[in-house]
Amino acid sequence: QVQMVESGGGSVQAGGSLRLSCAAAGFTFSLNYMCWFRQASGKEREGIAIIEPDGNTQYIETVRGRFIISKESNDNAKNTLYLQMNSLKPEDTAMYYCAADCSIQRSGSGGWFWAANYWGQGTQVTVSA
Repeated sequence: QVQMVESGGGSVQAGGSLRLSCAAAGFTFSLNYMCWFRQASGKEREGIAIIEPDGNTQYIETVRGRFIISKESNDNAKNTLYLQMNSLKPEDTAMYYCAADCSIQRSGSGGWFWAANYWGQGTQVTVSA
């Protein structure tokens, strides 16, 4: 049974930092494409960062250079996905979700579409000006 539980959200002033964590279990973490999504109030959920099994990462333009996605596994099979968020802006305010079995696909309109098959419950991040 896939389980993913986020933590680390909260309120911070603009320019500050937060680190989100996602405890994952129930699937082969090391072989999975893991990612972070976020959804701001009144907006669609958007994929923001992905990490591949070999450690390669990709980011959307609005967070590149400020956010860092990483992952960690230990000998006790404790698997954790992280999102280090620096130089936070009010427009980063959203519910943040970790996800597994992620992919980035071409959409019919020629853009990119982020998808995932497993989700955590989300953690709220609020950035004040």
